[in-house]
Amino acid sequence: MKPIKMIGIGDDGKKSLLPIYEEWIYESELLVGGSRQLAYFPDYTGETLPIEGGLSRLVERLQNETKKVVILASGDPLFFGIGSYLSSKLDLKIYPYLSSIQLAFAKIGERWQDAHLESVHGRTMKGLAQRIDGKSKVAILTDAENSPNKIAEYLLSFGMTEYEVFVGENLGGEHEKTAWYQLQDMRDVEFSPLNVVILKKMNKGPSWSFGIDDQEFIQRKPDKGLITKKEVRVLSVSALQLKTDSIVWDIGTCTGSVAIEAGRIAREGQIFAIEKNEADLENCRQNLARFRVDATVVHGKAPDQLEEFPSPDAVFIGGTAGGMEEILRICCERLNQNGRIVLNAVTIENLAEAMAAFKKNGFSTDVTLAQISRSKPILDLTRFDALNPIYIITAKREEEETC
Repeated sequence: MKPIKMIGIGDDGKKSLLPIYEEWIYESELLVGGSRQLAYFPDYTGETLPIEGGLSRLVERLQNETKKVVILASGDPLFFGIGSYLSSKLDLKIYPYLSSIQLAFAKIGERWQDAHLESVHGRTMKGLAQRIDGKSKVAILTDAENSPNKIAEYLLSFGMTEYEVFVGENLGGEHEKTAWYQLQDMRDVEFSPLNVVILKKMNKGPSWSFGIDDQEFIQRKPDKGLITKKEVRVLSVSALQLKTDSIVWDIGTCTGSVAIEAGRIAREGQIFAIEKNEADLENCRQNLARFRVDATVVHGKAPDQLEEFPSPDAVFIGGTAGGMEEILRICCERLNQNGRIVLNAVTIENLAEAMAAFKKNGFSTDVTLAQISRSKPILDLTRFDALNPIYIITAKREEEETC
């Protein structure tokens, strides 16, 4: 089987091709591509194969093909395109065109080697907020569903008003259109399905470091204090040993403080939280929006609904309201390889129950007793005010201790 040629093509069709590329296309016996790319060659006399459905079916079709094949792809096939997958399965020679991102940055006269790149083309926007927060320049590939106006609504729900937005439609084509927008104005504009979005930060915007002060979170009133305190939160999240792509469960999330700290570390991962109290759940949602963490939060009492979450790399348990043994059984069973479970306990009884449950499930434990006091002014003097002592239990599978 001869190598298959994959040729990138722009929105202006044949005009975007080098003469040699066009020659290869007309010399081929089988032309593969999306319906839009194939439509650029109505006079092609060979067999055409539209790309429909999954790419695995296309691979099966082409693996033993004896005809001379050319595959057409949009722009640069290796930039969020079909080139990467197909080149891992087939013998390809790839000839890219300019990507829509290159064209968009050329339009605004900005360098793009320092831009953060995202794609919501055929993907969910879930988690986009924490991935782009703080980035000065963001380029986003869109689709008909995740359009610029939907992106505007999404970003505004997280208060990301520090960005101005450039939208390039049909770049390089006959119906090209470009414009700058404020997020508020973009919500009511209709855009061509073929577009690219660039976010440019125009002012500093809010920022937070690890260990957010307790008073920054919306909490239950009048009985404030149902929050994992900053010092304990920092120790607990540190014990989880999160990676940028970790999947995290937060059981008994309350204000969402741990979910938020975790989400700002695991920006490329996923955060799942459960809370039984409706008032706390609403506070949690408001806090997530404020601190720009796009977590999945459900109303319920663990272990109910945990089966809906993907298997975690890290689990934080701030409260169980009973049923600890079953919750820990599920968490231990579902935890991914080299994962960690961190549980905060206030009482000796809960500490003993947790230790016994972890041992029963074949997990080793490490316990830290955090006895923390904060300075407090008294007239022109200073005294210390003690927080409740907390047992921070870190658990992992026993066979992983030597890893």
